[in-house]
Amino acid sequence: MTSSGSDGTDGGDGTDRREGREGREAEDVRAFCAGLGIPGLIDVHTHFMPERVLDKVWAYFDAVGPLTGMEWPITYREEEDRRVEILRGFGVLRFTSMLYPHKPGMARWLNGWAAAFAARTPDCLHTATLYPDADATSYVTEAVEAGARVFKSHLQVGEYDPNDGRLDGAWGVLADAGVPVVVHCGSGPAPGKYTGPGPVGRLLARYPGLRLIVAHMGMPEYTEFLDLAERYPQVRLDTTMAFTDFAERLAPFPGRERGRLRELGGRILLGSDFPNIPYGYVHQLRALERLGLGEEWLRGVCHGNAHALFGPPDAVPASRRTGSGDS
Repeated sequence: MTSSGSDGTDGGDGTDRREGREGREAEDVRAFCAGLGIPGLIDVHTHFMPERVLDKVWAYFDAVGPLTGMEWPITYREEEDRRVEILRGFGVLRFTSMLYPHKPGMARWLNGWAAAFAARTPDCLHTATLYPDADATSYVTEAVEAGARVFKSHLQVGEYDPNDGRLDGAWGVLADAGVPVVVHCGSGPAPGKYTGPGPVGRLLARYPGLRLIVAHMGMPEYTEFLDLAERYPQVRLDTTMAFTDFAERLAPFPGRERGRLRELGGRILLGSDFPNIPYGYVHQLRALERLGLGEEWLRGVCHGNAHALFGPPDAVPASRRTGSGDS
């Protein structure tokens, strides 16, 4: 996975080796897309956040070995501009800036940062987040009116119940506007007080039109989250880390459920967790390919399904124009 620079030397910090690896990987990712006949990838689960926040996230993954029994090296531990450049080199047409608060009073500030990031990074889907703050309805409304295209909710890190009454207004705003919410609600890599299908199931019973995207396919409660997707037509799942060698060692996807992946294929979206992954980006794509569900399924997962959900760049979904989500 490493090589010297074009002149056979390395700068001493591994830069030439990394760039050589990423260059070959970019060729592999673009060849994957060309083979499917898609113009590129839409990745709904990538992370960009303020530097000091990302440093804390990386410190968590550096120490996560004791929780999982597996080392978790950050493959793309690069400066922000370089990470954007890498995704573009891979042919990722649109991506997200998944970010999330871990304490009260933090979400509004993160939303301001994310709005500025989206403004200077036009291929990033304007991302926002939420937390059970007293003013959650206010800042969620502000973010939606400012053009946020997707939200992130992290029940494990935030340690909050999605049914907390302080979030009721925010969920109502998001359901009415038809703005998708990527929610980390599965109990991997370590369970939290409010992870698992129960809290999200209760939320969906109250807001059945909410466009939730279950992160990581709901790992490790795959079956239960597939059940929710079958019950609620607006629920989707992202592939983040699922089916990879790393995840299969940690929380294998049950083979008996593979047929349901095909049945729900139109509601499964590519997610990668870039840059916080312990393997190369192309491995997620190969993991999806080896499921053997066919090229049409792969085309939808890697591009078509997200394109249908978000529309072309700069498009405003009809539900946002009319003020109501579809069913």
